[in-house]
Amino acid sequence: MSAPNILLIVSDDHGYADRGGLGIHPDVRTPGLDRLAAEGVTCTDAYVTAPICSPSRAGIISGRYQQRWGGQWFDSAAFPPDDVPTLAEILRDQGYRTGYFGKVHYGGEAVGDRACPPHHGFEETLYGLAGQSFGRLNYLHHSEAAVASYGQPAAHHMAVQPLLSGDEPVEHEGFLTAELGRRASEFIEAEDERPYFCMLAFNAVHNFCWQLPESELAARDLPAFRDWTPDVDNSFAEWYDDVIVPNLPHGREYYLAQLELMDAEIGRLLDQVDDNTIVVYVTDNGGSTCNFGDNAPLRGTKYTLWDGGIRIPMIWRWPGQLPAGRRTSALVSTLDLVPTLAAAAGATVGGADGLDIRSTLAGEADVEHDTLHWDCEFQWAVRSGPWKLSWVGDVADVQHLRDYEHAPMGSGWFLANLSDDIAEQKNYLSAEPAVVDRLLELHSTWRAEVGLPVLTHSDPRQ
Repeated sequence: MSAPNILLIVSDDHGYADRGGLGIHPDVRTPGLDRLAAEGVTCTDAYVTAPICSPSRAGIISGRYQQRWGGQWFDSAAFPPDDVPTLAEILRDQGYRTGYFGKVHYGGEAVGDRACPPHHGFEETLYGLAGQSFGRLNYLHHSEAAVASYGQPAAHHMAVQPLLSGDEPVEHEGFLTAELGRRASEFIEAEDERPYFCMLAFNAVHNFCWQLPESELAARDLPAFRDWTPDVDNSFAEWYDDVIVPNLPHGREYYLAQLELMDAEIGRLLDQVDDNTIVVYVTDNGGSTCNFGDNAPLRGTKYTLWDGGIRIPMIWRWPGQLPAGRRTSALVSTLDLVPTLAAAAGATVGGADGLDIRSTLAGEADVEHDTLHWDCEFQWAVRSGPWKLSWVGDVADVQHLRDYEHAPMGSGWFLANLSDDIAEQKNYLSAEPAVVDRLLELHSTWRAEVGLPVLTHSDPRQ
């Protein structure tokens, strides 16, 4: 059998409950993702390595915990060091042609940095450096004219700078989700005997979801909503509070419109790819409830280490190699993307923190993680089997996220049993001291392994 093509789709802030086939919300329409699940394997207990995009994406591209190079939060997030091969470099060295289309956000990268796709293994690219604009890409405008029209600092906040191909600026005025889908489709269809690796990183469904084509607003009977205008509005912070939960009129409808339009692009790509293509869908962190995403039945949101911030939709499809319509509760991670996809392409990867989970996806063997870790400095968590121990500090970052992003973080120590309390409502801390001891030791050992300092906050056992 020839080496499989690979299409890796990464969305942005997609809520765990927001897929039509789950039957949770009748107003959610995602036939593309539902088809992907019907023809592939859904991982119900899949996690990212961070509750925010930039450190999480570093884990995705490398297969390693980003804490190994200090990536814990926005201020320390960074692309993997030069001696850590990326998924694109691994596949390129296996003879793949490689393409990247969409959002880039590994930290504070600049044009020409290794963090830019053309400098870590991708041949063909169209991308935006979201780290230069608060993690956002505008859905409609990317040009110098837009920058001039918005003016500074609105252009920065609203992310209207030109895109990039290689290191060169590319202007695009039009709906970005459709353009990214089109470019991925063209890349897949190119006449080239090599297998392909296409990474499609949508900016959907990140805020600000009212940035929809006029035709879509009219078709959905939705009013237009304006971006931040410093000459008209008060401070950005005051304006921002009016465009998130619970204040934005039609907020959930805007979000679902963006989700549907992204899903339509996914559906078109599924029509296009052949059976010797692995298609994987993930999102970069838990759904953003402040942006009207829903993570039911999970507790929490993006930014938090409740499962709503770190457990994600993950679907794998490979006709003839993976069963159709299968669900697995194996404990897996986006760390597993690199070793699994590399192995499928015939490569051996050393040093990865992830696992080759092909046999688990196929239902042939139980290859899964014994333990997974998260550490953002001011909050951390560890899951082993059904047990999850977490800690949240009483610090300024926590208060800011509660107030500014409407993200309740919790406080102090919490021990959850996810097998009988998936919503993390009952704290078993006092009832299970032996479990607390074991998980605390696991996390302390892991921190030492990845180079983080010894824990200094109070011990829950005292």
